[in-house]
Amino acid sequence: MPSKRPIIAIAGLACETSTFTPSRTLAPAFHPQRGDEIISRYKTFLGAGTPLSAAAEWHGILTGHALPGGVVTRPAFEALAGEITSRLSHLISTTTQLDGLWLDIHGAMVVDTLDDAEAELLRRIRAVIGPDVIVSASMDLHGNVSRELVHGCDLMTCYRTAPHEDTLETKERACRNLVSVLTTERLPDGSVRRPLKAWVPVPILLPGEQTSTRDEPAKHIYAAVPEVEAVEGVLDAAVWVGYAWADEPRNRAAVVVTGWEEHPVVEGAERLARLFWDARADFRFVAPTGSLGECLDTALASKARPYFISDSGDNPTAGGSGDVTWGLTQLLARPEFKDTATGPVVIYASVPGPEAVRIAVEAGVSATVTVTAGADIDNVHAGPITMTGRVHSIKHGDKWAETEVVLQVGSVFAILTKLRKPYHLERDFVELNLRPREADIVIVKIGYLEPELYDMAADWMLGLTPGGVDQDLERLGHHRIRRPMWPFDKTFGAGPGLKARMIQMSNEPLVGPNE
Repeated sequence: MPSKRPIIAIAGLACETSTFTPSRTLAPAFHPQRGDEIISRYKTFLGAGTPLSAAAEWHGILTGHALPGGVVTRPAFEALAGEITSRLSHLISTTTQLDGLWLDIHGAMVVDTLDDAEAELLRRIRAVIGPDVIVSASMDLHGNVSRELVHGCDLMTCYRTAPHEDTLETKERACRNLVSVLTTERLPDGSVRRPLKAWVPVPILLPGEQTSTRDEPAKHIYAAVPEVEAVEGVLDAAVWVGYAWADEPRNRAAVVVTGWEEHPVVEGAERLARLFWDARADFRFVAPTGSLGECLDTALASKARPYFISDSGDNPTAGGSGDVTWGLTQLLARPEFKDTATGPVVIYASVPGPEAVRIAVEAGVSATVTVTAGADIDNVHAGPITMTGRVHSIKHGDKWAETEVVLQVGSVFAILTKLRKPYHLERDFVELNLRPREADIVIVKIGYLEPELYDMAADWMLGLTPGGVDQDLERLGHHRIRRPMWPFDKTFGAGPGLKARMIQMSNEPLVGPNE
């Protein structure tokens, strides 16, 4: 074992990308961080005084985490990937040896004219760092895991909860596994013993709203992951649901198990794959579903308050453009919400409208304004919406929205933003002088409710609304995914063949058919 601490670089790009929205993701959307900014971002496990900080020398290269959205433009990818490889080249030129790399990615990024963007990014990284550097990837369970990506990595892990309450825990595990391999698996010649990798692609493609780990069958599938990991000879086990709103050959569920002994690695991977496959017909939406009209009717008839409704088709944290106006248009057309004084209090989050926000800010709180917002990018389902209402509140300086305005139209409090923003936290509303716990109905562009919203909701429904992340996958029009694929296909001939593929080490050539 070398006396010095291993040197580890950190790099990666993350963007959950829908190919069914017309929006495009540009380089600034990734909010790239470099150097010590990255260490600070992950200070809970890489900051001074932490065991991982003491165990290795960490170098932030470049990481970028964009809000989910449309396809990443090729120039954006080239600029960011180019900076990553350039900075890695500089690090290698100034240090004696690069031992490891933590690949901080999501796994569902789509780049214009590229398939399998994460594998392409890793290919370029490998061209700089060489085949001997140990690479450990952390991913979202809604990412996609191709054979090429598994080959390029030595270690892979992903979230085990949806909603994602173990994000930092997963990233720390990826780093901890990497350090463990680098410090305890040195061979006499100074090289590192590389873990075995078993990969099983599973021909299932489901939305996250049917695969939440709060509910069965995902609950028992993910409960089996630490059981597999605990088997002697296994280092890590991971199950990916995959990403449903992109149309690429790699999009499907997958299992990867890594370790030191082939039998338990293969057996564990195949066990998890069979659990997933055997439950394919049991997946259900996480809440009662209906059209937006049906959801509103149910909410109005219910005594549960606040009653939450997910406007799921334009969910910006799943890849929706965020500016579809269909839901708000339907809401404001309802007669129940016309009266400012007596109508049920409804909060709607949200619709972008930079010009509408500018007009409202200039007019000020309590002013009555007429503004037009939304459908600047995605106008497939509805055009821009024009509203007349009272400016209820204004907030500046949000990381995502930049400026937010609440416009009261009848009994509806509609949040308008300069740039799109997800609304996941109670403070997102409270800081706009809104009280979601006291509202009758809260409508949020989201799929399954994030933890704080879930805890607030007395009851809720999932609105099956149109948009770039439509829950009705079969009406979206996938044509490039591998077939057969559940639920698009119900018959599979002799079956899906859930046999583990042992993937070569990353320092060996990738051979065999593309799968």
